[in-house]
Amino acid sequence: MNAHDIIIKPILSEKSYAGIKDKKYVFVVAKNANKTEIKLAIEEIFGVKVEKVNTAIVGGKLKRQGKYEGYTPDYKKAMVQLKKDSKSIEFFDSLS
Repeated sequence: MNAHDIIIKPILSEKSYAGIKDKKYVFVVAKNANKTEIKLAIEEIFGVKVEKVNTAIVGGKLKRQGKYEGYTPDYKKAMVQLKKDSKSIEFFDSLS
């Protein structure tokens, strides 16, 4: 699996903004990717050193349109902690 297939997009929320100064970043990742694959993909794409990866499967929310209802798709998110001596990810520097 390609590194760009594993990392889908960053999650930009108030909670994820709070971790940027501590070099903690949150991404939506492929559901079948494990922690080792996520770590290698982040290191390859951004050129940083990853210390730790935590993952969670987020269940979809119930949505309604009139009398019809359904669920948004589930997704997997990865919380990535970089090493202290690693550089930060440039994309997030302008957000903090």
